[in-house]
Amino acid sequence: MILFDLRCTKGHVFEAWFPSNASYDGQAKAGAVACPACGSRKVEKAPMAPRIGKGSDVARQQVAAELAETKRQLQELRAKVESNCDYVGAKFAEEARRIHHGEVAHRDIYGEATDDEAKELSDEGVEFARIPWVQRQDS
Repeated sequence: MILFDLRCTKGHVFEAWFPSNASYDGQAKAGAVACPACGSRKVEKAPMAPRIGKGSDVARQQVAAELAETKRQLQELRAKVESNCDYVGAKFAEEARRIHHGEVAHRDIYGEATDDEAKELSDEGVEFARIPWVQRQDS
């Protein structure tokens, strides 16, 4: 994950996490990154200083513990989703639309969608959530 300082055209500076530089570029180009202060979708990377960890061992251990707990919670969420929802794979956007429009009975689903498909679903008012998908503990 990469933390970027971003700035909108109105000069508001904010931070956002992205899996990679390419992920940021794709989301920004698609208009999926918005300023939390004004909602502007015209954002760019702002100059930022590198973050160098000079904290104490106790602080590093605390951060490591918090990251481990977050990972545990995401793994637990993944297990719940996998046991309670139908996996539809790359057809997620198509199936979500069919459910949204009442073409098929409602059921909870999960799968994959591209950034463009996610933006289209959002623009159409289809309710969904993107969840960071961490590896299973048993893999």
